[in-house]
Amino acid sequence: MTDWAIRQTGWASLHARIRRLTGRHDSEDLLQTALLHILERGHTGIANTEAYVLRTARNLAIDEYRREQRDGLVSLPPDQTEAIACPMPLPDAVVLGRQQLARLSTAFTGLDARTARIFLMHRLDHLPYRTIAAQLGVSVSTVEKQINRALCILTTALLDVDPP
Repeated sequence: MTDWAIRQTGWASLHARIRRLTGRHDSEDLLQTALLHILERGHTGIANTEAYVLRTARNLAIDEYRREQRDGLVSLPPDQTEAIACPMPLPDAVVLGRQQLARLSTAFTGLDARTARIFLMHRLDHLPYRTIAAQLGVSVSTVEKQINRALCILTTALLDVDPP
């Protein structure tokens, strides 16, 4: 357990030093790559391994900086990657939305005229049930039933299930 704690402390120390040395958010990646270079090349006779790792990580950071400058790339911290994500919906979401809209449109055209009118007065004009009932000369209960009927039909169409 003590060896593990020492290794973890050594890793954290190297990581912090590389972050200070390079000023990059990907310092842990640089540290891993530097250690991987040592293992791949079989450098077992290094006098000061820590200095070698720091120098390798610094060189990797310089190479990465040059690559970013040459290619016009910007390396963002992980918490800022959402800022560059495309706000447009994915193609499958667009297709699904179009299918749902087509089903709703078909279902709405299937409503009788009075039900459609009452539904639109309530949803688009934001009129309360009492006002709709007064304008159409029907009871509030009739307005409630017609809106409920329209919602049931449209929801059934949206969910693409067979109506009861």
